[in-house]
Parts: sequence; C-alpha cells; structure tokens
Amino acid sequence: MSLTSLPLVEISGAPRERGRQYGEQARERIERALTYYAEAFAHSSGLSWEQVVERAAHWIEPSRAFAPELVEEMEGIAEGAGVGFLDVLALNARGEIIYDTTFSSMEPDGCTSFAMLGEVSGDGHVYAGQNWDWRDGVSDTLMVLRVVQPGRPTVIMHVEAGQVGRQGANSAGIALNANGLGGRFDDTVGVPQTLIRRRVLDSDNLNTALEALTKSRAHIASNALVTHRDGFAIDLETTPGAVGWMYPTDGLLVHGNHYQAFVPPQLAATYRPGSADSLFRVPRAEGGLRTVREASGTDEVRKRIRFAMSDHLGYPESLCTHPDLTQPAVKRWATLLSSCVDLTTGDYLIAAGTPCDHEYERVPWNLYDGPHGEVTP
Repeated sequence: MSLTSLPLVEISGAPRERGRQYGEQARERIERALTYYAEAFAHSSGLSWEQVVERAAHWIEPSRAFAPELVEEMEGIAEGAGVGFLDVLALNARGEIIYDTTFSSMEPDGCTSFAMLGEVSGDGHVYAGQNWDWRDGVSDTLMVLRVVQPGRPTVIMHVEAGQVGRQGANSAGIALNANGLGGRFDDTVGVPQTLIRRRVLDSDNLNTALEALTKSRAHIASNALVTHRDGFAIDLETTPGAVGWMYPTDGLLVHGNHYQAFVPPQLAATYRPGSADSLFRVPRAEGGLRTVREASGTDEVRKRIRFAMSDHLGYPESLCTHPDLTQPAVKRWATLLSSCVDLTTGDYLIAAGTPCDHEYERVPWNLYDGPHGEVTP
C-alpha cells in the first residue's frame, strides 16, 4: 500500500532552488494555509493578516542567524508560490506569533508522541510516531515532503504547506516527534520551532541532532522526542530557558502536552497544564502501546499501534481527537494525522486523519533511499 491521501512533494538541490520547487508544487495548499490563518488570527485577535505579517518580521534576524539556508529555502517557497516572503515566514512562525499575549485564546498544538524500542515492539523493530492534534481547518493544507539536499541526510516530513520543518525522520535513522508545551517566558525573540525541528532532521548523527535542541535559543517551549534506529530514544522538554529530559521506561516513552520531566523554574509557582486531556492521553497511550509486545509479526504490530492511538476516552478531546461541533468551525481541533515510522525497515506510515477512521498508508519513499542512508554497523 502506498500513500494516496496526501499530496507528495519532493524537492532537491540548493536551498533556494528547493524552495522554488516546493512553492510551485504546493501553491494551492499554501494559499489555503494563508486563508485559514488569516481567518483564525482575525477570530482570536481582531488583527488583519497584514498586521500578523508585520509581526512575523521580528523572526527574520533570529532565523537568519540560526539557519541562513532555511531562510533561503523560505524565500524560494515564496517565489515558487507567488506569495510574499513574510507570508511564508508567518506560516513557519505561527506558533511563535500565537505565543504573543494578543493571541492568548489561540492555543499551541496538541499531540501525543511515542518511541518504542525493540524489546517491547513485538517484532524487534524500533518505532516512532504520534497523533498530531491541531486545528481541523488546516487539514486540507497537509502534505508529505521529501527533501534531498547535498551533504545532508534525506528527510521525509509531514508538514503544513509552506513550512520547512515539523515532524519526520531521516536517512541517518533519526526521527523527531514534537509537541506543544506552553508557559510564558521572557519576551526575547528566539528561533522558530519549524527551523529548529528541521535542523534536527538535517542531522547525520545523534549528537548533532540533540545539539540543535540544547544549544538553540527557542522562542517558545516545545517538547522534542528523538528516536534513533539503533534502539535509543530521549525526550527533551525545551524552553527558552532550561531544558529537561527523560528516557524510555522498559523500552517505551510517551509524551503529551504537559511537562513530564520537570517544571521550568519560571513556571513552578503557578504552573497548570494547558491541555487537561494530556493528563489522561499519555497513560492511555502507554497502556495501549504496552500490548504491542504481544504481537506475532510486523503487520500485527502496526495494527496494534493504530488501535492504541485510536483511544476515545474523554471524547471528543481524546487521544484520537475529533472536532467538537459545539465550537466555532475555526476553533475546532482534531487529530489531523497519525504517523508510525519503522526506523528498522525505513517504512514511513501515515493515517491521513483520525486513526480510528483511517488505515496507515505507506509513503512511497523508504527512509533509507538517499544520502546517509547506509545502515552502519
């Protein structure tokens, strides 16, 4: 089975050329993304899209200082899609713009991420994945992006159109799954998460990937679950200040949208989880994924993972999230996509929607078909 439910975009070459290819192929979806966020920001803040774009300009210099090649890629996306550079930057920094107090009613992404090592997977493979929960209105902007770039691993990601990074895996056997955390820190302008996440996935070794998270100065707090095909996983709760970390317990690690490793000192006195459902999504996912060790083969492993990620306790704000029809359409949440990456075989699987309603489909590219794709001893 190969993925047929989402657009597949492959780009290659130097940064600006990659961006042009991206923008040309994803033009319609980028336009949809801009239309949605113009409506969403207006609904939550009363600001026009032009005013939002003005705010996005704050992230030009931090982005250029951190990853000039990704700024070039964004410039190419804008050229290829026929939109402004600041439009594309706003799509990449939408989480950071939301963080502004003006948009306090527009929450950051949800998500439930997991890493499963060989001792608990039932077939001895290493898996990484997540349910990606965000606004249902962006569902028709999603796409799968494959990036072939000189001197770096080949990357496969699932993103909102126009973004240069989000969740994915690479041909060096490194997977990244990310979750929003929340909490208010100081007002220093830091690096957008999409660039940090792409830098992780551009890494050809684990140390470089972790340095992208521990040595960058992010603008907002975000959780990063990094899994390596050699049977290692670590979760980093990154903030503009301190970073916390945790490791798998008996081969399994699950993270939601609340701090699980530590509570940052800036928040300790008053911290309250921003997503109450995260407090039950995590143990429900852990319980369901623990049953995967009983699977008799790879097909059954993947079926059990999908079943575990389809849990409906707390519906509609459940592990498998469905739109709450009592909310305005622009504010409705859903599990946009469920991913399951087999880092042992290189299979990248996606359920394009709620996993209870959608089977996992295989992306037509294997992770290890590309530079840095050799399985090292």
